[in-house]
Amino acid sequence: MAFADIHTWLTDDSPGSRMQARMSRLYRISAALSRNMLAMVGLVIILVLILTAIFAPWIATADPITQDLTRRLLPPSALNWMGTDELGRDIWSRVVYGSRITLTIVIIVAVLAAPAGLLIGAISGYFGGWVDRILMGITDIFLSMPKLILALALVAALGPGIDNAIIAIAITSWPAYARLARAETLTFKNSEFIAAIRLQGASSLRVICGHVLPLCTSSMIIRVTLDMAGIILTAAGLGFIGLGAQPEWGAMIARGRSFILDQWWVATMPGFAIIVVSLGFCFLGDGLRDVLDPKSGEGH
Repeated sequence: MAFADIHTWLTDDSPGSRMQARMSRLYRISAALSRNMLAMVGLVIILVLILTAIFAPWIATADPITQDLTRRLLPPSALNWMGTDELGRDIWSRVVYGSRITLTIVIIVAVLAAPAGLLIGAISGYFGGWVDRILMGITDIFLSMPKLILALALVAALGPGIDNAIIAIAITSWPAYARLARAETLTFKNSEFIAAIRLQGASSLRVICGHVLPLCTSSMIIRVTLDMAGIILTAAGLGFIGLGAQPEWGAMIARGRSFILDQWWVATMPGFAIIVVSLGFCFLGDGLRDVLDPKSGEGH
């Protein structure tokens, strides 16, 4: 099939199959996203983060945990691109390996928190009544507490470490997704197509899983992408006070704060990594919102 034929097939206003409709929508979304410069910058940053995490052993120029006190607190140079810390460890290598921890936390929290919040919100909005009051009451309790403070309390109770940090951040992240899914569900639960599905004898479980949840997916993707920056900052906050993992970027900043005036690179380099990655997720999230938001009309 020639390129022109593929383009015609993807842009056909009357798709002949479900697969063609899905591929056409994906193509239109990709085309609209590619026209957003900031979204493309964010996508490049995220791809660099992923590649850095995957190929960390080859990208790092030294062992991130090997100490050499004869080379402590050296400024950035050709040998040590980001300098060395107070124990003579190469900061560049520690930042590179720290990307693995950051990416692991972001992915697992998104996989745990987003589906849980999506399901709870959809059930709450679909059934309403006492189910809605109970689920949203629990959600409001979590939302009433600052995320970072709640995460600190949970990690302090569970103990330091990456596993407990992930659990704590996931527990504090799901309520926002539940609220969003509930709001989305309320907008179409009484619509004609939902009523038609019920008349066909579909159970509540089938309606929620087969029709309500897919309709909430676009908004959830946008919210998850935008929340990635907050997840990274929360993980850095836990690492900063010693409740995270090593070599996590927040923990590196905490170790370098004692040298911030004279050896600025010890804390600045991991801080710069946090800022760049957080901006990458924000840029991509904004671009996805412009494309996937039904109110914008783009990508549809």
